[in-house]
Amino acid sequence: MKKIIVYIRKEKTDIVIAKLEEAGVKGMTLIDASAIAEWADKDSFSYSIEYVQKYSRVVKIELVSNDSNVDKLVNVISSYGKTGRSGDGWIFVAPIDKAVRIKTGAVNDFNNL
Repeated sequence: MKKIIVYIRKEKTDIVIAKLEEAGVKGMTLIDASAIAEWADKDSFSYSIEYVQKYSRVVKIELVSNDSNVDKLVNVISSYGKTGRSGDGWIFVAPIDKAVRIKTGAVNDFNNL
């Protein structure tokens, strides 16, 4: 299993979510965030007293996928999430070793599959 962590422009969120759902994703987590980075879009960043520097509004998407679907989902995100301008975001893929269902305590150990 893999965790896919995505930072994209806020205005691309709806299309990326719709395309991920079409690709079979059943659920994901969405988080409004502020990105402070050298790759920020110079045309749409703001200055913040809170952060004491420039920032861009982004959305963080987190989802978990079978290893076999990761490349397909990364392709969907990069195809529909990009504008071609600086600040389009990043996709990170990380391994998931274990999942524990809070309600029942059931454990899925992905290292022993």
